[in-house]
Amino acid sequence: MEVRHRKSKAEDEDKLKADSKARVKKGHPGKRYFLVVASLGILFLGYIAIAYDLKPVRLGSKAIDTLAFSFNLQKPFYVVVIDAGSTGSRALAFSFHESILGGNLILDGELYTETKPGLSAYADKPKEGAKSLTVLLDKVKNVIPRSEWQHTPLNMRATAGLRLLPNHKAQDILQECRKMFDESGFQISKNSISIMDGTDEGIFSWFTVNFLLERFNAYNPGNTVAALDLGGGSTQVTFSPNAEQEKKLDGHIYSVNIFSHNMSVYTHSYLGMGLMAARKEILTHGMSLDNVNKKDTIEVRSECVNPIVSSEWSYGGLNYLVKGPVNGTHKLVKTQNFAGGEVDKPIVNFSECLKIIEKYVGMIKNKPEGLKDHEIYAFSYYFDRATEVSLVDPFFGGVIQVSAFLKQAMDACDYPNADQPFICLDLTFIYVLLRDGFGLEPTTKLYLYKKINGHELSWALGAAFNIIQNGL
Repeated sequence: MEVRHRKSKAEDEDKLKADSKARVKKGHPGKRYFLVVASLGILFLGYIAIAYDLKPVRLGSKAIDTLAFSFNLQKPFYVVVIDAGSTGSRALAFSFHESILGGNLILDGELYTETKPGLSAYADKPKEGAKSLTVLLDKVKNVIPRSEWQHTPLNMRATAGLRLLPNHKAQDILQECRKMFDESGFQISKNSISIMDGTDEGIFSWFTVNFLLERFNAYNPGNTVAALDLGGGSTQVTFSPNAEQEKKLDGHIYSVNIFSHNMSVYTHSYLGMGLMAARKEILTHGMSLDNVNKKDTIEVRSECVNPIVSSEWSYGGLNYLVKGPVNGTHKLVKTQNFAGGEVDKPIVNFSECLKIIEKYVGMIKNKPEGLKDHEIYAFSYYFDRATEVSLVDPFFGGVIQVSAFLKQAMDACDYPNADQPFICLDLTFIYVLLRDGFGLEPTTKLYLYKKINGHELSWALGAAFNIIQNGL
C-alpha cells in the first residue's frame, strides 16, 4: 500500500483552482466538466476524511467503505458475547458491516457493560445466577434495534470460575441461563451457552489484540504480538512461534485459520494461576475447604498481608476474614518532622511472602519457551494492578519493564494500607508469575492496555469473529 502525506485542505483547494484555471484557458468543455466533477469528488472525500477523522493510511478503499456506510448502503449486523468470568460477568455487543470492496468484516462499535459477582458465586443458587445477567441483557437491548434481535447471535462463554466448580453445579447454572436466553428474543443455538476451553480463551484474546493492532497484514509470526491475559481463575499465554521456537515448545500448538490464512499458534491456559485463585491458595496455604459451611466466615492469617489488616473477602462462594500474621514484622522509619525521631511501622515481611509465592508459582512446569522474544501485550488484571499503583495511565495505558512490578511490590509491602489490603500480595504474585512462571527477564517490556482504538482487550471480540465465521 502506498501511503502519501495528506496536504491541508487549503493547499488542495489552491492547487485545484490553479490546475482548473490552466486547463480552462485551453477551452475544452469536456475536460472542463471532468475537472469540476473530479474537484468536487476530491473535496467531498476531503470532507469525509475530516468528518470521520480518517488517517492517511485509511484513505482509499477504507474511505470509500466509510462513505458507503454513511449513506446506509451497507446494513450493520450485531453479535452479543457474554463473558461469564470468575469475578464478574460482562456483556459485549459488537456491530459490524461488510466492506463494499473486499467483503471483509469491519468492526464499527461495541457496548461494554459488566456486573459483579461472577456466576460461580451462585454455585448453590443457579436461578439467581441467571437472574444476575438480566441487567446486562437490558443494556444490550438498548443499543440493538428490536427488529434485529432475532437475527443477532447471543453467546455466553463461562471461563475459569465455572471450570473450577463441581461439574453438576456448573451445569445447573448454565441450564438456568439457557432458559432465560431462550426467552430473550435473540438468536440462540445449541452451542450458544457453554464453558469455554482455556485454549479458545487464549486464542480469542490473541486474535483480538492482533486484529485491533492490524498485525494480520503479513500473516507471519514476526508480525504478530504475544497476548498475556490474567483473569481471576486462570491466566493465558498465547503467541505465534517461529519454526525454531516451535521445536522447543512441548505441545499446545494449534493451527488457526485467520481470514483464510493458516497460522501456528501456541497457547497455554494455566488454571489456578488467575489472580483471585492464586490469592486464595496463597492466603490459605492450600488448606482443604471442602467441608466448610458456606455460611461460615473462614479466618486466615498470611505473611503476605500487613499486620494491621483485618479484611473481609469473598471468592468462589466462600467468605474469608483475612488478617496479617500474629507476630508481624515492624521496622523503624525516620519521621519527616523537624524533631527527626523514628516511628515503628508495621510491614509485610517481603522475603517470607516471596518464598510462599515462589513455591506456588513453582507448580508451573510447562513454560512458554520463546515468549520473551516477542512483543508482549498484557491486559486484564495486569493492567488493573499496574494502574492502581500508577505504573501506567488508566486511560491511555503504557509500556513498562517487568522489574517495575517488583519495585512497586516492595514499596507496597512496606506501606500499611488498609484500603488495599492485598496489593502487596497481588503485585508480588504478578512479578513472580512473569519471572519464574513465564521466564521473562526483568528488562522485558510489557505493553499494558485496556483498550486499543477504543475497543476492549478481551477474548470476546475473537469469539464474535468465530461465531460469524462458523455460524454458531
